[in-house]
Amino acid sequence: MSPELIGLLGIAVLLAMLAFRVPVAIAMFIVGLAGVTILRNERVALSFLASEGFSIASNADLLVIPLFILMGNVATESGMSRRLYDAAYAWIGHWRGGLASATVIGSGGFAALSGSSVASALTMGRVSLGEMERFRYANSLACGSVAAGGTLGILIPPSTGFVLYAILTQESIGRLFLAGVLPGLLLIALFVATILILTTVNPALGPKGPVSTWAERGRASFRSLPLILLVLTTIGGIYGGFFSPTEAAGIGALLAIIYGLVTRTLSLRGLYRALIDSVSTTAVVMLILIAAHVFGPFLALSHLSTAVGNFLTALPIGPYGVLIVILASYLVLGCFMEGYAMLVLTMPIFFPVVTGLGFDPIWFGVVVVVMLEMGLITPPVGINVFIVKSVAPRVDLSEIFRGVLPFLIAMVLLVALLILFPQIALILPNTMLGAV
Repeated sequence: MSPELIGLLGIAVLLAMLAFRVPVAIAMFIVGLAGVTILRNERVALSFLASEGFSIASNADLLVIPLFILMGNVATESGMSRRLYDAAYAWIGHWRGGLASATVIGSGGFAALSGSSVASALTMGRVSLGEMERFRYANSLACGSVAAGGTLGILIPPSTGFVLYAILTQESIGRLFLAGVLPGLLLIALFVATILILTTVNPALGPKGPVSTWAERGRASFRSLPLILLVLTTIGGIYGGFFSPTEAAGIGALLAIIYGLVTRTLSLRGLYRALIDSVSTTAVVMLILIAAHVFGPFLALSHLSTAVGNFLTALPIGPYGVLIVILASYLVLGCFMEGYAMLVLTMPIFFPVVTGLGFDPIWFGVVVVVMLEMGLITPPVGINVFIVKSVAPRVDLSEIFRGVLPFLIAMVLLVALLILFPQIALILPNTMLGAV
C-alpha cells in the first residue's frame, strides 16, 4: 500500500471518528500515532508524541491564550459586556432592528476582550434575547443576530483562531491581530446593514425600541468606558509597539481583575469561575495543538500534503480558481467539523499550496478565519446555533438556522471583498509593522 493511500485512509478514519463525536484531539492522536507507526515504527511515533508535547507545552508564546481567555471571562463576570450592550442599545435601540444591531455591536466589543465565539454568543444571548422578546422581535432575527454576532469572537483580535493559525504556520501573532481589525469592523457593518435591510423589507421582524434621552446615552456610554479603555490598553499597546501580545494579555487580565475587585462587581466566587473556565478552555486548546503536531508528521510521511498540492496546482483554473476550490472545501467541512479541528487538519495541506501560488499568508489567515466563522453557524453542526438554542430553549432549531442565513450571505460578501481588495486586511500590518 502506498504512503499516499495510507494518508487518505487516515483522513477517512479521522472524519469517521469525528462523525461519531470522538473528541477532536483524541481522534487526531489515535490516527497520527497509528499512521506514523505504520509508515515508520512505534518508536518514531512515541518520539513525536514526547517531543511535540513538550515543545508545545513549553512554548511561552502560547501564554497569550489562557491570559486573553481569562481577561474575557473576568470581563463577563464583572458585567463589562452588559454595559457595552447597554451603551449600544441607548444609541441605536430606536432604529428598526436596533436591539439586534446593538447585539451585533456589543458582540464585536466583547470579542475584543474574549477572543471566543462561544463565550460571545452565550454572553450576548443572555443579555439581549430577553429584551428582544419583550419588544416582540421575530425569533429568527433575534436568535440569528446573537449567533452571527458571536462569530466575531474569532475574527476581532485578540482571537484564539489567529493564535492557532500563527502557531501552525509560524506567522506573526501581532501581524494577524492587526490584519483582523478592519475586516472585523467591516463585518460588523455588514451585519448591521443586513439587519436594516431585513427590517426595512419586513418591519415586523424588528420593531423600533424606545428613544433614549441624551442624558441616558451619556450615562450608558460612561459606564462602558472601562471596557473600552481595557481594549485600547491591550490591543492599542500591541499596535503601538509598547508590548508583545503575551504581555498585553497579562496586563489586560490583571487590569480586568483589579477593576472588578475595586468596583466590587467581581466577587471571589466569580473570579473562581473565571479561573476554572479559563483553565478548562486552555486545556482543550492545548490538547488540540499537541494532537495537531502529532498528526502533522503523519501527513508529511504519507506525502499526502504534497500530492494534494500537486493536484490543486495542476488544475487548469489559475491561482484564484484554486483558492475558490480551497474556500469551498472549508465551506463544506464547516457543515460537519468544529472550527479549530478544521484549522489543524487543513493547514498542513492547504497552506503550502496557497503560499506557493503567491498569496499573502497573513491575508489568507484572515480569509480562513472568516470561513471558520461560517462553520459556527452552518447546519448541522453550527455550535453557535446550539449555544443560542440553550439560552432560548423555546425557539425551534430550524428557526434559528433560518435566521442566520442572511448573515451567512454577509460573510460571503466579506470574503469576496477580501479577495478583490486584499489591502482591507493588509493595510494595517504593512503600514504599522512594515511590509514583509
